[in-house]
Amino acid sequence: MRRAATLPLILLAIVMAAPALAQQSEQIGSWRLTCSTDRMTDRTTCLLRLRDWVEPPGSAMPGLALEVIERGGRLVPAVTSRDLTLEGAARGLLALTGMAQLRFPPHRLFEMPCGLEGWSLICAPRPEDTARAEQELPQADRVLVRMLGMPGSGSPAAEPVEFRLSGTAEALARYRRAAPPGAAAPEPPGLDGRGLLQRLLRLLDP
Repeated sequence: MRRAATLPLILLAIVMAAPALAQQSEQIGSWRLTCSTDRMTDRTTCLLRLRDWVEPPGSAMPGLALEVIERGGRLVPAVTSRDLTLEGAARGLLALTGMAQLRFPPHRLFEMPCGLEGWSLICAPRPEDTARAEQELPQADRVLVRMLGMPGSGSPAAEPVEFRLSGTAEALARYRRAAPPGAAAPEPPGLDGRGLLQRLLRLLDP
């Protein structure tokens, strides 16, 4: 009874947490730059993602994208799953022990641990690798990505997915103009992805 009564409240919180946004999108080579403006605050946030999915969305599972994020003022590659909902919470829970491997041939690979940031799953380079990641990204003509320890992902011996890259330097420059260093919006207050997972665990083990 308690479980049935609480789940609708969580679903309502998810719906209310999503702000009304006006979006603009443009394609730059193999990348897509999308900027959204919150009509209540006039705050603009931008996402720079590869056009193709690392893992496409399923009927009850959010997709995984190769995205450019800011870390310590540097623009670096990351594998992300944005705006997790109740249906995608299982992916977020299992991904807390997951990892992405990323390589810009002929350079050696990066290992990028995954974690939750607000409502999003982020697999990002370790702090000691951010300088190298920032340097290699704009010059790369292809990228290899392999997910480990996540639902539907392969073993360490599985073939990675490969993407051709084009227009990266221009895409990065446009992203930086649209989203200067430190311009990322803070996470909204209230329940975030980690809080949602904690509530789900309490429901399963009352």
